Amino acid sequence: MQKYADYIEQIEIDSLWSGTRHVKWNLDRSVNILSGTNGQGKSTIINKVVKGLAAGGEYPSHLLKGVHLKVFPAEAKWIRYDVIRSFDRPLMNIETLAKMDMSLATELDWQLFQLQRKYLDYQVNIGNRIISVLQSGEADAALKAQELSNPKKRFQDLMDDLFSDTGKKIVRTANEIFFTQIGETLVPYQLSSGEKQMLVILLTVLIQDNRNCVLFMDEPEVSLHIEWQKRLIDMVLELNPNVQIILTTHSPAVVMNGWVDNVTEVSDITDKD
Repeated sequence: MQKYADYIEQIEIDSLWSGTRHVKWNLDRSVNILSGTNGQGKSTIINKVVKGLAAGGEYPSHLLKGVHLKVFPAEAKWIRYDVIRSFDRPLMNIETLAKMDMSLATELDWQLFQLQRKYLDYQVNIGNRIISVLQSGEADAALKAQELSNPKKRFQDLMDDLFSDTGKKIVRTANEIFFTQIGETLVPYQLSSGEKQMLVILLTVLIQDNRNCVLFMDEPEVSLHIEWQKRLIDMVLELNPNVQIILTTHSPAVVMNGWVDNVTEVSDITDKD
């Protein structure tokens, strides 16, 4: 049975670019924010770690090349992670376009398409656990069943709160994600870029199902209203307190709710070889 890491303690990169810039970054268990001017290598650091990990959600750390991860517990060899890239660029991959409705034309659309499937799996898993608890005959079975359903309800409440200014509400009786607005039903691909971006982030966190997981986010503030930026980290941790956040940002608003001490400058973790 694979032993999964709870979180990453340290990222070390032999060479950020060809022959230059050794990186050593000691990480916080919960929130890590990488800041720096354009061209210093914020996204490159994230990309080098992610590129060395196998796709699929569960990753053997020994496959990394030129990137050394120190994890907790030390004997763990695998890491669960998700990566969120928030730029709503047109899809250029022909194979991807061939697999999906041609009306889904951007990278965020494709992420939402994939997340819808995972959301269905998440609900089946939670439903089976609720049935098992209710059939257990334990005195507090009803309370435990309600606790299992709370994260999904909180996710729905957050979406309604975030979208309240435009009158959008999530459809709570549907197995897939839909919204209503003034009597009209909307699919996620009809949302604005900022709305899609927030839905991608929070849905990704929800389906982690409270497991220990590393969440990489590259400039998640793109397209987000400043109030959403300020709430972002708190909402992620509320949906999954076991997540470790590693993000890059240019926005002061992202750290306004008490996260200034979790900011690391690229220049403070890099040395020239």
